[in-house]
Amino acid sequence: MNQNYSLSDLPKIAKKIIASTNHKTLLFYGEMGVGKTTLIKAICKVLKVDDTISSPTFSLVNEYHTIDSEKVFHFDFYRITEENEALDMGVEDYFYNNNWCLLEWPENIENLLPLKAVKIQLSILKNGKRNIQIK
Repeated sequence: MNQNYSLSDLPKIAKKIIASTNHKTLLFYGEMGVGKTTLIKAICKVLKVDDTISSPTFSLVNEYHTIDSEKVFHFDFYRITEENEALDMGVEDYFYNNNWCLLEWPENIENLLPLKAVKIQLSILKNGKRNIQIK
């Protein structure tokens, strides 16, 4: 999928992402301010998360719960400087437990990422819209 979108399109984009993937690990790539957390919030709505969604910049991971009693883990690896920091927090246990894992800045732990994951590249266009590429 390769598509341009605006904020009003986010609910549709989020539904497409969830409906089109067989994997529960989503990797969000893009520069600071491109809208990774905003898109993750829309995805969490589609997954029926019943918690307040916020960026886990300092805590590294937030755990959310859906109305169906499922767990969704939201990671922000922006501040990770060594992959051992992620290993120390038990990141592999999160990735292989069949819960949704939504990762911002996955390039900072590239060697630890599960092979079965969906890559989502976000970019800002000159007209202010965003572009999303899903691989």
